[in-house]
Amino acid sequence: MSGMKHTRRTLLGLSLSLTLSAGWLHGQTAQGPTPAAAAPVVPKSPAPLDRVTLENKIDELLAAWAKVNGFSGTVLLASKGQPLFAKGIGYANVEWQIPNTTTTKFRIGSVTKQFTSMLVMQLREQGKIKIEDSVCVYVAPCPAAWKPVTIHHLLTHTSGIPTYTAIASWRETNMVPKTIEQMVAIFRDLPLQWVPGERYAYNNSGYFLLGVVIEKASGKKYEQALQDMILTPLGMTDTGYDWSKTILARRASGYSGRGSAIVNSPALDMQQPYAAGSLYSTVEDLLNWDQALYTEKLLPAAAKQIMWTPFKDGYAYGWNIGEPAAALFGGHRRVAHSGGINGFSCVIVRLPGPNVTVIVLGNNDSVSASNIGRDIGAIYYGQPYTVPALLALTN
Repeated sequence: MSGMKHTRRTLLGLSLSLTLSAGWLHGQTAQGPTPAAAAPVVPKSPAPLDRVTLENKIDELLAAWAKVNGFSGTVLLASKGQPLFAKGIGYANVEWQIPNTTTTKFRIGSVTKQFTSMLVMQLREQGKIKIEDSVCVYVAPCPAAWKPVTIHHLLTHTSGIPTYTAIASWRETNMVPKTIEQMVAIFRDLPLQWVPGERYAYNNSGYFLLGVVIEKASGKKYEQALQDMILTPLGMTDTGYDWSKTILARRASGYSGRGSAIVNSPALDMQQPYAAGSLYSTVEDLLNWDQALYTEKLLPAAAKQIMWTPFKDGYAYGWNIGEPAAALFGGHRRVAHSGGINGFSCVIVRLPGPNVTVIVLGNNDSVSASNIGRDIGAIYYGQPYTVPALLALTN
């Protein structure tokens, strides 16, 4: 790229793979020497774009992602709860050529974790859970090694319990139905990888166990607690636990690859993601969820402050907290999370300061929803962004 003249958009001829935890989502990235104090980032106002121009620019971006990288899904950009752009791209079902729409239901993978953390905090408010409790208060049988592991450690990915999704034997059989007890047995007897609270590493075992904690504390199945405590109060009728056997209207099929190489994604027993990644939703329902978080419908302000306070590496309770960075989302603080599961990639980015929301739900796991969301934010704030292209760099 040396010697090339840079415009506001850089055209790259490449296909980006799925980034499950994109670096820009985190408040802290690679470890290194403590940098000198930087000048405070001054947040930007949105670019002076009329509605038609904004829509055209996002349309152009999404068309390129679809053509070059095989993106299909639904995208929403909102300000103060009002959609500025909401559109489906590509097909919910490629074989039947059924288009994606704003009411198409997608598996949301690890975006599930923010719902799980909300349930934990709600049960805390009810006096049924203490964040400082050992996981052994709620999980039985519980190995002695887990006694120092607290609910806080599970919520922040700092427990030291090995994540089952990194175990090769699990990956080889994850389409075979298992019970909750059989799933916990996969990692129960493995040694801790570090002293609880000492390190951060993304961990699905921790959030799986939080599902067990929720069931024990609430006296209800995870999906019923979710329905009673979040979905019904908010009127989220297009969100729920995505059991494969359920006949679910407007559910997207999941894919991998692009062009002539696109294939149906591998099967997955949906008991296995559980409280770490089992839900489906729509962009419209997730906007409803996003806006409810500005209120106290579900949780008092003080409890939400605890939920959104990062512990290590910018991770709080089910959310990545991104401190203001001049090059991202207009320099605004970000509360976000991405998700990836067989056939699907998604991201929700909340900018609490200006109340701006970006949601990308995709049904092709070869495409990074996080990068698309980042670029939509760049368009909105008039910052540089990349457009995939089949051709060499042009101006």
